[in-house]
Amino acid sequence: MKLSPLVLLVTLMGGVSAQEPGPVAVKPLYRDPVYDGAADPVLVWNRGEGKWWMLYTNRRANVAGLRGVSWVHGTRIGIAESADGGATWKYRGTADLPVGGEQDTHWAPDIVFHEGAYHMFLTFVPGTHEDWSGERRIVHLTSPDLVKWKNEGQIPFASNRVLDASVLRLTDGTWRMWYNDENAGKTIFVADSPDLTTWTDRGRAVPDRGEGPKVFGWQGSYWLIVDRWAEGLAVYRSTDASHWTKQPESLLVTPGVGEDDKVHGGHADVVVSENRAFLFYFTHPGRRPDAPKTDTEDRRSSIQVVELKHKDGHLTCDRNQPTHIRLAPPSVY
Repeated sequence: MKLSPLVLLVTLMGGVSAQEPGPVAVKPLYRDPVYDGAADPVLVWNRGEGKWWMLYTNRRANVAGLRGVSWVHGTRIGIAESADGGATWKYRGTADLPVGGEQDTHWAPDIVFHEGAYHMFLTFVPGTHEDWSGERRIVHLTSPDLVKWKNEGQIPFASNRVLDASVLRLTDGTWRMWYNDENAGKTIFVADSPDLTTWTDRGRAVPDRGEGPKVFGWQGSYWLIVDRWAEGLAVYRSTDASHWTKQPESLLVTPGVGEDDKVHGGHADVVVSENRAFLFYFTHPGRRPDAPKTDTEDRRSSIQVVELKHKDGHLTCDRNQPTHIRLAPPSVY
């Protein structure tokens, strides 16, 4: 169904009803039990099962003898589920996506729900590579249930190195995608669509280098969060999702004190639940100075969560405070 501008505006404002604080999220929030390489999370409400699902890039962090960065390649998207509103998660398996073959690579999905179907925008890397070469393409898939997927085709961007899609419906009912173009200095670009199928590239969104963009509406503004690696997560604010102002302070630059949280945070998702917003990010905990110097420890990654706070047009978060969380089911279907 088509959402009315009023409903979309309420969504942008972050809702108006009160939410119980919920239990304290475990720390780390999640580690993949197979490869121990969970990263790039995206959360989606599974309407059929009544649970939150987390889909994530999975790297082969604990596999010995892999050359170069081949450990970041050759894997399917992992799935975890939460039955308690996001406080705890358990492994569900991998996504059966009809894209490529066993030696190809799936990264960084984004998922939106529209008119009875889930739409996934997946980064597809043909092959398994020992370096950062290789094409990156964004592929559109649809599913009625998050389990059985149909390949709707590749988004025909001119660049052959595009990745990390973030898709949002605007107040006029159209859709906008932000993504990383590595051929353009690894900066964030934007494209528009009336229907999630036909896309028109609109050029660069912000001038800074970065990856893993995430755009969401909250507290009367649009927000763009960009992974700037050791510089943490850059934050941009906009009233129209087109013109962005960067806030001086980035998020998750200073290491935390919690388990697996003593390094900077990377490639995040944000879930707005009623009038609260939660930032789900990943860390490489073995890259702290005092960690054992082994390939496995250096490569492994964990998912964490922290609640965002808003004041005077700026976002902050305190990763060292307990995060009480209870994600509510989306109010709009």
